[in-house]
Amino acid sequence: MTNVELADRVGISAPPCLRRVRKLEEAGIIEGYHAMLNSPKLGLDLVAFCMVGLKHQSEANLKAFASATSEWPLVRQAWMVSGDSDFLLHCVAQNLTRFQDFVIEVLTANEHVDTVRTMLTIRQVKKLGLVEL
Repeated sequence: MTNVELADRVGISAPPCLRRVRKLEEAGIIEGYHAMLNSPKLGLDLVAFCMVGLKHQSEANLKAFASATSEWPLVRQAWMVSGDSDFLLHCVAQNLTRFQDFVIEVLTANEHVDTVRTMLTIRQVKKLGLVEL
């Protein structure tokens, strides 16, 4: 969306709109701008979620596992969660074989991991940005 389109949408002229956007960027409210890519057209046909339980929930183990997720390209997003699992991982892979290799060779091999439950998606039924205005 261009600045002019945004200004029209919120009912102000373009120059003050741009100033407000810059202030939101400086305040860290706007963290960045991203292109939404079509995963299947990039050869990434499998989307899955992994619910991961750690052996011990010490702060050091939680931080170590959270840090490890940033090294795994298949993991696109990760959350520390409450409930039966400690982490929820959003994974995207080329195919089932690549995903299985990741789960077996990387995820379950991690020294902190106790349990892994996976869910393969059938189809995405809703897709929005992370926060709607």
